[in-house]
Amino acid sequence: MPESNLAERSYRSEGQVSGAKVIAQALKTQGVEYMFGIVGIPVTEIAVAAQELGIRYIGMRNEQAPGVCLVVSGPGLIHALGGMANANMNCWPLLVIGGSSERNQETMGAFQEFPQAVRSSIYGRPGACYVDIPADFVNLQVNVNSVKYTECCMSPPVSMAETPAVCMAASVIRNAKQPLLIIGKGAAYAHAEENIRKLVEQCKLPFLPTPMGKGVVPDNHPNCVGAARSRALQFADVIVLLGARLNWILHFGLPPRYRPDVKFIQVDICAEELGNNVRPAVTLLGDINAVTKQELASQKSLPMNYYTVFYHVQEQLPRDCFIVSEGANTMDIGRTVLQNYLPRHRLDAGTFGTMGVGLGFAVAAAVLAKDRSPGQRVICVEGDSAFGFSGMEVETICRYNLPIILLVVNNNGIYQGFDTDTWKEMLKSQDATIAAPPVCLLPNSRYEQVMTAFGGKGYFVQTPEELQKSLRQTLADTTKPSLINIMIEPQATRKAQDFHWLTRSKM
Repeated sequence: MPESNLAERSYRSEGQVSGAKVIAQALKTQGVEYMFGIVGIPVTEIAVAAQELGIRYIGMRNEQAPGVCLVVSGPGLIHALGGMANANMNCWPLLVIGGSSERNQETMGAFQEFPQAVRSSIYGRPGACYVDIPADFVNLQVNVNSVKYTECCMSPPVSMAETPAVCMAASVIRNAKQPLLIIGKGAAYAHAEENIRKLVEQCKLPFLPTPMGKGVVPDNHPNCVGAARSRALQFADVIVLLGARLNWILHFGLPPRYRPDVKFIQVDICAEELGNNVRPAVTLLGDINAVTKQELASQKSLPMNYYTVFYHVQEQLPRDCFIVSEGANTMDIGRTVLQNYLPRHRLDAGTFGTMGVGLGFAVAAAVLAKDRSPGQRVICVEGDSAFGFSGMEVETICRYNLPIILLVVNNNGIYQGFDTDTWKEMLKSQDATIAAPPVCLLPNSRYEQVMTAFGGKGYFVQTPEELQKSLRQTLADTTKPSLINIMIEPQATRKAQDFHWLTRSKM
């Protein structure tokens, strides 16, 4: 049995538990693994109790270090303020626990008495949070059964920017002649590296990292313009700020470091940060990772990707529709983009991840809607692999004339596939049973023809415009079912970057 479990069981069996041990167990319950600090009266017992539970304690020499977690009151707290301020400015979550005077001595001038405060640590923009522990509580003995430990808090909710703002930002970027993406520490904290890299490569954007945004996209990436930082800032006509603040590090966003007419697109999780120092052309309030996905959805390159498809689908979906979804990437990405506004209006593969249930769910939802709320639409969003499990239920749908809209997001495979040319080339020398990767399906399969074979409507789409048009037609027709076969990029490709604007001579 691990030492932490032994220690926990030993003090629980005694019937009484000290405040120090309650604090230590509360920290362990919240997922704390390491504690830094300088002990003294009255917090020494907390450090000892934490060690007994398996929390690793590192004794520091100065509370100003930003990792400090445990401090004494008075001068200990004052010294920790430097570290807390540093954590706040750098948006690092930091929990500082300090001991103070006993409760019956408050405001009486007790030893090292000092006013305390509490601040949010991880929600919104993260920062420092101080928890005050009175000295008498540390050594207080209470019945172990009277202690209730709060479970570790949930992750902060993920917020997305408003769709009109995303559309406006996409329009400004598309019309830019010399765009620049600045990646800040907020992007790193949001774990947005994958989507930012896709944004950089698919939209062919040069980028500049701030000191603590370095590495979100590697410094040796061909789109990085760190070596031409001053020139990039000076000549960019549109700058997208991803979790980066226009403070002294970025010269406050003001001339002469920037063009007087530069347009800033500001993306930040903190509303108070938007519009500081300059007036942005567009502000996008939300989680950096989620907003970057929305940006990806608005890009126009072909073949389309998942985000582009779901972006255009979301724009036209009725707010009261039922959404049924199954597939791997199709379902996972669709969860984040396709929004529900009413309860019990979404069905997907669920906890067991069962493939093949989607069309059955759609039939049941459509029958219910037909009886109880005529005109309410059922939208079934399928990956091409998932559709193959129970695709012949299309006959059932047509037999009962259920006006279900089937969207098959087709990437020619399970997770990913190949385009037609690659598939043909691959099979020139070997049989498909040897040459074709197991995840591949037949390229450009015409699933919409399964629907037309039974009397429904079928659409084969390859562009956003075709997708938008087919969606409008299917939503307008409530008399029969339809299937839209949506071709997307089988595998992500990397695109070269043109940085000629960075090397042009000043006119």
